[in-house]
Amino acid sequence: MTSALRNGVTAIDLTMRITLAVLALASGVYTYLGVRDLLDGSAVLTFFAAVIYSAAVSVAIYAFWSFLMRFLPHVRDVTSRLWLAAAMALGSLMIVAMSSWLNAAALAGSAAIEQHLAMTLQAYTRDLDAAHNRALGAQSLLPDIQLASTRFARLADAERNGALTGTGGSGTVVQLLTQMSGQLDELGRQVADSADRAHQLYAEGSRQIARMREFVSRQGDIKARSDAFGAEALKLIGTIASMEQTSMAPAVKRAADDLAAGFIPPAPDGRTADLAGRQSQVVDNVEKAVAAQANALSKAAEAIIGNGPVEPSRFQPLSTAEAVLRYAGDFLPSWAGAISIDLLPAVLVLILCIVHAAIRREAEPTTAESMTAADLIAAMRLLREVDGERLANAGSVHREAEERQLLGGPAESTVTPLTTARGVKKE
Repeated sequence: MTSALRNGVTAIDLTMRITLAVLALASGVYTYLGVRDLLDGSAVLTFFAAVIYSAAVSVAIYAFWSFLMRFLPHVRDVTSRLWLAAAMALGSLMIVAMSSWLNAAALAGSAAIEQHLAMTLQAYTRDLDAAHNRALGAQSLLPDIQLASTRFARLADAERNGALTGTGGSGTVVQLLTQMSGQLDELGRQVADSADRAHQLYAEGSRQIARMREFVSRQGDIKARSDAFGAEALKLIGTIASMEQTSMAPAVKRAADDLAAGFIPPAPDGRTADLAGRQSQVVDNVEKAVAAQANALSKAAEAIIGNGPVEPSRFQPLSTAEAVLRYAGDFLPSWAGAISIDLLPAVLVLILCIVHAAIRREAEPTTAESMTAADLIAAMRLLREVDGERLANAGSVHREAEERQLLGGPAESTVTPLTTARGVKKE
């Protein structure tokens, strides 16, 4: 078994060297692809810088694992093995730091940037929908505004017939109620007009979202698609800002607050003190009604406004390496492949350590203290076989001597003496 293991290690030595060289070269190539996107400057400078870095990575990986394959399997004392194992762990971390993440960027960089564009597109779609809902939220206030306006208009008509003060005509109360109805009508028209503008802006934003989605899924250079995506995102941010300006909820809240706070009761114009008193009483009631209606509109508008206007974030372009690091959890297979290219020789080192340990165990001499029962039985069997062979040889020599005596020949062996064979004469 020992000789078979030694022959196997010798036979695969060239294979291990070629394997290590191919892995180092592959890591260098993917490192070049990953580091090329991180460098700025002229094309020639970027090319040579990336080539030099990738070549340094390939040489470092080949030399590091070659040293470990050559020395670690032959080290026997525990302390030295621990130090070499620590060196292997430290070197592996350095290889991951200088090469593996760039390999992952080369393997999954385009997909990671597409993931970034898709996530950004999802956020922009959510912001567009939120701005549209805010812009249309004031439309829910339109029925309340119209009902309040109609209510004041009807009261004004009723007062012309003297239903409130008891005296018909177009006096102070009629003018006040007509004024309140007119203000609410104007506010209602502004709210209604804002809906058309909001629908136009939402349609424009939807077209921009569709073009951005096309840039995410389209084939081609990821850099060019990312740049076009960023330009379209800038337009979409402007669209969302314009839609925020069309929201009438803040305007309704301000108008409602001003309606209550800025109410100035008109002076009674009745010709008699009794009529003036009735007018003052109706004006007070109108003021209370205006305050209640304004308070209701203000609270409804505040609920629509919510946490404030939608503020979409600016699009942040990423390099392939940055995208792979940010979305590492979505590309675990690519990370596993990138790290395996660099750290696969560690498995070969462990295999060599195991094989050389087995060779040393087989080659160690057996002592009485280390001998097992099976070893003792095998030794006794071998001893009996040797004794049997020796006795068989002795019996054969004895029979040959007896045959010579019977035939009248010499009984001694006819082997030529050593001195005669060397040419020395016998006296």
